[in-house]
Parts: sequence; C-alpha cells; structure tokens
Amino acid sequence: MQDFLQQTLSTEPPAQVSGRNDQLSWQWLDHGILELNPHQPCTQALVISAGIHGNETAPIEILNQLVGELLAGKRPLKARVLVILGNPEAIASGKRYRHCDLNRLFGGRWQQYDDHPEARRAWRLEQALETFWQVSCTEESRWHLDLHTAIRGSWHSRFGVMPLRETPWPDAFLHWLSAAGLEALVFHRSPGGTFTHYSSQHFNAASCTLELGKALPFGRNDLTLFSAARDALAALLSGEPLPPVGEPPQRYRVSQQITRFTEAFVLHMGAETLNFTAFPQGTLLAEDGDKRCYVQQAREYVLFPNPDVAKGQRAGLMLVEDNAHNETSGSS
Repeated sequence: MQDFLQQTLSTEPPAQVSGRNDQLSWQWLDHGILELNPHQPCTQALVISAGIHGNETAPIEILNQLVGELLAGKRPLKARVLVILGNPEAIASGKRYRHCDLNRLFGGRWQQYDDHPEARRAWRLEQALETFWQVSCTEESRWHLDLHTAIRGSWHSRFGVMPLRETPWPDAFLHWLSAAGLEALVFHRSPGGTFTHYSSQHFNAASCTLELGKALPFGRNDLTLFSAARDALAALLSGEPLPPVGEPPQRYRVSQQITRFTEAFVLHMGAETLNFTAFPQGTLLAEDGDKRCYVQQAREYVLFPNPDVAKGQRAGLMLVEDNAHNETSGSS
C-alpha cells in the first residue's frame, strides 16, 4: 500500500487491501481505518487516532510516519493496532469539520443530527472499535490514544484530557502519558460525546485525548516539538523502553462547563486567552440572554474557550487543581 495518508485522501481503496511483511500483517478496513497485527501473540490492543478534527495536522503527520515505518517492515510491532484518521473529508479541506464537530457525536449522539458525513463517520468509527476489541478471545490491555492539537495557545503546551472513568486508571497508562511529555492531565467528571469517552465507557479502554501543541496547516509543523510524543508512541508500538520521565503532570478536574444556548451568547474572553488561564472567584465568564456564568471556586482555569460553537455545544470548560493529588505526587 502507498502512503497511508495519501491513500486515505484519495477516496479510493488501495489496489491491495491487505498484505504482510516479516513483522506484521495489515488490512485496509475503510478510508482512514487500518488494522495491523503482529505475527506473534500479544497482550495489548491499541487504538491510535488522529484527524478527528481535520485541521490538527501534526499528529496526522506523526502517525502517518510511524505507520509507514511499520508497513515497510522497518519497525517491529508488539501490539494489535487499529490506526484511524478520523475525518478524511475535513483533513482534505483543511477544516476542523465540514458540517458538525465529529468529536461531539460519539456514543450514539450522531443519531440526533441530519444525515451529515460526520454523523455517518462517527457511526462507522464506533463500529470499527467494536469489531477490533471484541474479536479477541484473550485478556488484552485496551488503550485508546486520540491525538489532537489545540486551536489556542496554552500555558501547558502538551496536556491530556481524561474521560469519566469508574475504575482506577492503570499505572502503566499514566506512566506512558508522562513519558509522552504531557505537562498536565484534565479529568472529566461527567459523560460526553468524545471519541475517548466512547471507548472508555463502552469498552473499558484506558483512553486519553492528547493535546500536543498548536493547530497549524500541513507543511507548517515543526515536528521536533512533538518528539516526546512520537518517541513514546514508537516505543509503545515496538515494545521498546519508554523515554525518560520527568516531573509528573499537573492534575486538574473539571469544575463546570460553559455552554452556548442561544445566538445571544457572549464569552468574556478574548481570542488571545490561553488555555489554563486562571480567573478569580466571582469573575463573569459568559452571558447568554438572562443566564450568567461565574467563577465559583477560589480560582478556576479555562480550557477550550470557543464562542463560535453551535447552539447547545460546549463553549469552554472551567477547571480546578487537584491539589490533594498534586501535593502527594510532588512529595513522592
């Protein structure tokens, strides 16, 4: 098969839809959906996705490079892997999405929308995960790494967003996130329509949305800035030692959500406001008709502020520090 990204964007299936080399066998399942299986038995089933938002290009380039090395037989494979380029139409057009935000449609939420391409794609990706994780007859460790970059700059240049999870996070998974260079982890306390929440809720996967830098067009990414994540991914795929781990990530939890309900919505943050900007208690964050949203805790940090979302969608998250855990980690 030719270059995975270029093949995906061609909208045509490859001339050969399956193959093998000395390290693995591969199968093209659909546009942007590729399954890789090592020849030897393994105990990990790994989903790596990128391009759920089409304008977040650096993770797409990194993932495409790693897939190229695997398909060429230049890198051993030690896990069953499902590789996903999430939204090929949006990737081809350089847009975040074409009709509606794909990363709000999972868990069946796609059924609430007209028959848009993103709705059909969310359904197809849900199918792909179900098939991939339920074919195994052995106990496997299930991980899902969804690679993104953020619209805005950030006080933490690399961070992870963790979906609601009822069971403890595996230590190996948290260690890998540290090795990938993440400076902060944000823990959700309620369900959502993201790809990682879907994999966590329905398949008990250890899942994380990795925000690895700033969203830029193809050709403008300095991939050296993403070297920690790339090296950690390469080590995970090939069963090699992880890069050295520095300070553990700072932990935050979601305290409240800012939602846009009407056309009258106003977000009281400028376009220059960075992710993890702190606001003191009582600060007016947003107005929507007669509704007001204020900082409720002594100090809260904003994440993903975006006044231009569709009605009913999240216009930002407010966070508080997980001080108990941060103090414990800092003293260990």
